[in-house]
Amino acid sequence: MADVSTSDRLRVFRGLALLVAVYLFVVYVIPKPEAVKPEGWRLTGIFAATIAGSITQPIPGGALVLLAVTLSAMIGGLKVSEALAGYADSSVWLVMAAFFISRALINTGLARRIALLFVRWFGHSSLGVSYSLALSDMVLASMIPSNGARSGGIVLPVARSICELYGSSPGPTAKLLGSFLIVAVYQSICVTAAMFYTGQASNPLAAQIAGQFGQTVTWTSWFVAGIVPGLCSLAVVPWVVMKLNPPVIIKTPEAAEFASSQLREMGPLKESEKILTAVFIGVCGTWVTSNWHGIDITVTALAGACALLVTGVLDWEDVKNERAGWDLFVWYGGLLRLGRALNDTGVTTAFANGVGSTFAGFGWIGLFAIALVIYYYAHYGFASITAHILSMYPPFLAVLIAKGAPLGLIVYAFACFTNLAAGLTNYGTTPSPMYYAAGYVSMKDWWRTGFIVSFVNIAIWSIVGFNWWKLIGIW
Repeated sequence: MADVSTSDRLRVFRGLALLVAVYLFVVYVIPKPEAVKPEGWRLTGIFAATIAGSITQPIPGGALVLLAVTLSAMIGGLKVSEALAGYADSSVWLVMAAFFISRALINTGLARRIALLFVRWFGHSSLGVSYSLALSDMVLASMIPSNGARSGGIVLPVARSICELYGSSPGPTAKLLGSFLIVAVYQSICVTAAMFYTGQASNPLAAQIAGQFGQTVTWTSWFVAGIVPGLCSLAVVPWVVMKLNPPVIIKTPEAAEFASSQLREMGPLKESEKILTAVFIGVCGTWVTSNWHGIDITVTALAGACALLVTGVLDWEDVKNERAGWDLFVWYGGLLRLGRALNDTGVTTAFANGVGSTFAGFGWIGLFAIALVIYYYAHYGFASITAHILSMYPPFLAVLIAKGAPLGLIVYAFACFTNLAAGLTNYGTTPSPMYYAAGYVSMKDWWRTGFIVSFVNIAIWSIVGFNWWKLIGIW
């Protein structure tokens, strides 16, 4: 391993010094609410510094959270067993099991086969190609919780291959197809992230936080809530992007032929793909019907991963080498526990009471509308959906619950809008730098498209989504 340079060390020290300053400012400058104990306020300082660190990233996120967990046991009033309790949470292991299954989907080529099948069926026009790739990501989002793995590792390479097939490369030929297709697919993957419990890695975290407020969120309930507004957005958003970034090439029969040729090269389903398909369908089917049989979705996911290990579709080296999954395990379990500790020590309630008194003249409807807009566009300041959820989701829920807002409505609204808001910028979530770095779109056009699409998504999810949620009894 290469030695760390002096300049890198200085950068880390400066970054950590900033986080220490954030901690000291919260603990010693901001007045502590009377209802919060001193150790609870120190936890607040640790949490605030962790969120700041997730944005500035002086050290990797997992290392930062591990440091925060350790400090919570040293100065935050938690016993070490309490500080580490997040790593035993079932939702953390649900995400890990889903990562293991997703590794099998990628390794066997089944995920790429699914994407190519959609392109073969619907890829006869540029708009059809964008729809086919969006639908591919939607199917994969039902199981793969890493939007970086599925969208950046599977969908993006197929999109770029189709662009190159038509001679559309970054630069003068970008507008032939690439400038439209890359942005349309990226905006679509932000929608699919909002549609599923496993849409991206932080969604189960939002579900856990919702549970602390009394709203049970399961894979099935999120699927039912997201499917109708999500499909509406998937239908409309690529068309809007096409109007904003019209491609020169409208008909793309070669794309469907390209997909067909790639599928021919892959040949028929291998035995490993057949086993994986059966496990994939079995796990998703058991998740959908969990309300009938009562089997915990984490147990189902772990059983699916074990089935792949037993049959040899997945081997233990794959599990050990799932670096993104284990990194997520460290930061997700730690942040989950820190967030729960803040709620337990009354910090979230104190914040809600303070904000509620500030907006005492507003009813819940007016405050909800204002909060939702603020929450959505605050994502300009976040390079992580996780950081956005952790810093703003719990307090916004607490404020609106105190105002009498329907719990189900606000839980799903803020959770889904966090994912949709990632479409605003070229750094909003893990895959966004991958798509932007393809070089087909300028930052000006990327941000312009993201801003206009935000109005479309807000309108669809506020009108179609909220009414759909009312119809199915969420609120």
